[in-house]
Amino acid sequence: MPAEQREPMDLLDEIYSLGFWMTNSLKKTNELVYRTFQKLDSNASKIKVFKTFRNVYYELFALDDVTCRENTSCYPDENLLVLLRQQETDRKLSVLFSEICGLKHREISMIIGKPLDTIRLLLSSGRKSIVDGLLVILACVEPALIC
Repeated sequence: MPAEQREPMDLLDEIYSLGFWMTNSLKKTNELVYRTFQKLDSNASKIKVFKTFRNVYYELFALDDVTCRENTSCYPDENLLVLLRQQETDRKLSVLFSEICGLKHREISMIIGKPLDTIRLLLSSGRKSIVDGLLVILACVEPALIC
């Protein structure tokens, strides 16, 4: 089935994979996928499905340990923490949308709601952080391989 004509249920495997990568928990993934599809109708576009997934993720998990959520009485440091968590989440989602779902930069831009140049920066820095993380893991497992 061509990508443009896919229905929301055709994206279930991709949404489930995204959910597991974002939560690292089967229980949380199931809840995230269930709530995402609960908010969609049967003729939602691919962009709408992924945008809904992102919004549901933010509602459920993205700011779990942040006490201040868009409250005007928050301390400036708490607002900064919220912004940093959102940026890190968007970075991770950008890479996953690109690598797991095969979305183009323009599609990711529409989902996340940021300019195309920002998406390119998020993808670049996100991929670099993945490589850096893998090098750290590899160095712990087999230090002789890292030169």
